[in-house]
Amino acid sequence: MADIRVVLCRPSHPGNIGAAARAMNAMGLADLRLVAPPPPSPQDAWMATHGAEVLAAARTHATLAEAIADCAAAFALSARPREWSPQVLDARAAALRAASLDAPVAFVFGNEAAGLTNEELFACQYLVHIPADPKSSSLNLAQAVQVVAYELYVARGATVPAGRAERLATVQDLEGLYGHLEEAARASDFMGPGSKLRERWRRLFSRVPELEREEVNILRGLLKALLKK
Repeated sequence: MADIRVVLCRPSHPGNIGAAARAMNAMGLADLRLVAPPPPSPQDAWMATHGAEVLAAARTHATLAEAIADCAAAFALSARPREWSPQVLDARAAALRAASLDAPVAFVFGNEAAGLTNEELFACQYLVHIPADPKSSSLNLAQAVQVVAYELYVARGATVPAGRAERLATVQDLEGLYGHLEEAARASDFMGPGSKLRERWRRLFSRVPELEREEVNILRGLLKALLKK
């Protein structure tokens, strides 16, 4: 993710800068660039939390052209359709496009109130929309950074960590459970002659994928305790 730059153009609220840094840090992004930002404020650090290092390393630039000068492509974020604009992509397609480029790229976000100017938009090669409800399509600046950062993280191959591996129940384990169920059903007079319960519980457990041995043991422990009574 080292070749991804996040550029905030003329951000007006210091808290959004800190929150954007936090969003970046959570998704493995570290290169934050600020174009004409407000003076530093304690709110930056308050909102950055675990993104303090990203915030501290942020570079300040006078113009967007200066901030993206070393990038092979720039993706401009805007909720508003433009009559004339670069190629339009949604956030997911933009992240995939950025991931396919073996060169530095920038994702450019505009001012909270006014967004990007036309001049800033045309300094970029792509216009990116985050799909949202048309009645309220404008996201908070830091929220927009979080969405894009997430899509970039996934596009670069991130996966959900695997859960703890448990031993699966064997056929022998299940047969032991079925026998235990029948013993408890007969002892409690729940199962009478000609009952279809055997078929029913086999059908029930056949619909439980990857039943674990520990889960079978829990059920058999419960049956054992009930039979003692």
